[in-house]
Amino acid sequence: MKRIFLVEDDQAIARNLQRLLHAEGFAVTHAPTREAACAALSQNRFDLALVDIALPDGNGFAVCTEIKEAQSIPVIFLTASADEPSVVTGLNMGADDYVTKPFRPRELVARIGAALRKNSRAAYTVGGLQVDPASGIVRKDGAEVCLSALEYRLLLVFLNNPNSILTRTRLLEELWDAAGEFVNDNTLTVYIKRLREKIEDDPADPRLIRTVRGTGYRLGGGDAP
Repeated sequence: MKRIFLVEDDQAIARNLQRLLHAEGFAVTHAPTREAACAALSQNRFDLALVDIALPDGNGFAVCTEIKEAQSIPVIFLTASADEPSVVTGLNMGADDYVTKPFRPRELVARIGAALRKNSRAAYTVGGLQVDPASGIVRKDGAEVCLSALEYRLLLVFLNNPNSILTRTRLLEELWDAAGEFVNDNTLTVYIKRLREKIEDDPADPRLIRTVRGTGYRLGGGDAP
């Protein structure tokens, strides 16, 4: 489970964000001030930080610097200020993204996912499959597997959610974020089939991308297709 560090002084916004992120399968640690953020940072390891710029005892720019010095994780600024100097300052300080309030929940989740994927450099090994996100190379039993962009993106969605059941709606949203074309339910079925044909020992009896009947798919486990 990915761990999100939320630095936000507005309690209503923080509660809504925590509900949203928990529903998406993230663990969330909330700090309402710079002081609380520093304390939490020294005691926990995180995968990504969401940082408000205006804090009661300082600013998010300083918190971003402290986060980057302590842990090599993506930082996304959340702020009501969309002026260009603030955006440039935040990005120049090493922030990975900048989201203005009010924001659309699904867009924020997509940006979090993109930042986590960009930051991920660890290779995945599942059964006889090896995936190196740094190079984008996929190998099966040592031999390179040629995947299309959307097949590769679909595979990464499963690898980034190893213990989760992914609904077809969730998969469609993930592919829509990555594709510059319309992806519908029938298209998803085609991509699942093509991906299985390339990475499974027996596509008719898949062991890597399994169907969970009436719900969706998961990486390993689940019901037979």
